[in-house]
Amino acid sequence: MLNGAFGNKSSSLMNEYASLLGDAVLRHRARIAEQSARVEAELASKVKSEFIANMSHELRTPLNTIIGFSKLLTDHQRRKLPDADVVEYATLINDAAGHLLSVINDILDISKIQSGKYTLDSREVSIDEIIQACTNSFRLMASEAGVTLQPRIALDLPLARGDSIKLRQVFTNIISNAIKFTPHGGTIGIDCMRTNSGGVAIIVRDSGVGMTPEEVAIALTPFGQVDGGKTRWREGTGLGLPIAKALVDLHGGEIEIRSVKGKGTEVAIILPSRNAVLPVRSTETEPARTATA
Repeated sequence: MLNGAFGNKSSSLMNEYASLLGDAVLRHRARIAEQSARVEAELASKVKSEFIANMSHELRTPLNTIIGFSKLLTDHQRRKLPDADVVEYATLINDAAGHLLSVINDILDISKIQSGKYTLDSREVSIDEIIQACTNSFRLMASEAGVTLQPRIALDLPLARGDSIKLRQVFTNIISNAIKFTPHGGTIGIDCMRTNSGGVAIIVRDSGVGMTPEEVAIALTPFGQVDGGKTRWREGTGLGLPIAKALVDLHGGEIEIRSVKGKGTEVAIILPSRNAVLPVRSTETEPARTATA
């Protein structure tokens, strides 16, 4: 009888201990969850604040240019402006309006992509023609920046399946970034070749400022700025690379960024064969005869 009472008491103590231990574990988990939620909330608040600051700057700068120079033009009848000044002011207004439209389009694009409402007009396209068109459109910008563009396109480049306008946007964003972050006297190589699986590999290499692995992760985050301060030496919304990556993903392709701080950046894009059903995962390429575009 005594043993039975002792056993019952021991069992009761064990149950009470288990209950206390369980409560302690639950409280500990609750504290961890609360701390994690607080950190996430603080991070979200910081990202939101940086986004508002960046967007405010990106939108107000061209708007101020448009307002300022258009006001000067409205005074043309009161005080005659030289024709050269009129042309210069109109050019500055046009450039600012184009930049403003580009910022707004980037914001709308990333919003549609994130909401899953972005569609592609998929058909057979020539990557050769897209790359050459992009390269030609950046000749002046590269020349003014003192940067040399070196396109090398394989003669046996196959057709790809995709949206030519969206693919041009991908390469435009990447080449534009390369020019922005490559100092005067630098070079940008644009290599296009056939992959072993019948797809197309496009590799953009620059001799620019480069990034650390942490900075690459930031650059791929929507609205992320590697140098988010007001003194950053190159302007931008921080949407170029995230949009490029999202569009490549929509095409069933892959994008990889390899960068070394102070030495440059390499962006490799692999587009699958136009006959592929599933996204191609191989990044191996075979040597091909090349022709300078």
